[in-house]
Amino acid sequence: MIKLIIDYKIQTNNFAGTRFQNSHETMLWCSKSKDAKYTFNYKTMKYLNENKQDKSIWNIGICIGNERLKDSNGIKVHSTQKPEKLLYKAILSSTKPDDIVLDPFFGTGTTGAVAKKLGRSFIGIERDENYVSAAKIRIDAVTPELTELHNLALEVKPPRVPMEKLLEVGYLTTGQKLYSKDKKVEVIVTKKGKVNDGIEELSIHKMSAKYLGKANNNGWNYFWIECDKGFIELDRLRYDYANL
Repeated sequence: MIKLIIDYKIQTNNFAGTRFQNSHETMLWCSKSKDAKYTFNYKTMKYLNENKQDKSIWNIGICIGNERLKDSNGIKVHSTQKPEKLLYKAILSSTKPDDIVLDPFFGTGTTGAVAKKLGRSFIGIERDENYVSAAKIRIDAVTPELTELHNLALEVKPPRVPMEKLLEVGYLTTGQKLYSKDKKVEVIVTKKGKVNDGIEELSIHKMSAKYLGKANNNGWNYFWIECDKGFIELDRLRYDYANL
């Protein structure tokens, strides 16, 4: 099944000075039917955006430097070659490993080069033989980078392991200290699988929400622990337990 179709419009300048210069392009998300599901790798994109929810406007410059393909005379092969950073975000946000990405206006193969790097398959359609030749050389030189990020390790749902179970198997102990990442908040683990800040006893979720001024929060990602592995996120213990 083809999961993503790439079709970007050319940006146009405003030489007449009669309006604002067009400096953005619109990416359409489509599906075959109302009930069809599409892929959006929210956690992966959040990670790439310094752990903040990514926005719909990306500030990405035009393709320049060594990335720009040129012929033997130093002339640009394609006047509107897209930057790989743009296709990297588009493909990584919207596909899974081995998905097929279709680019009906393939040009010099930026979509294919990035798809191959990310471990995705692709189909490119292009009628200009010069572009096809340049794209083939370019894509043949690409080596796939099959990292955990590209394989969407962040999108895997964490194992459902309660605090009580971590206490039961000795991953946590009653009276052990948990901290916020900056260590400004310190709490004690109770025998009920909750935490106490010296004022009240709450779940890790409600306690982290309390200090963040929120109604709800994921305590697994808020609290950290000192152990033989160093200063690690509490969430790591769930994965360690699941891999026993």
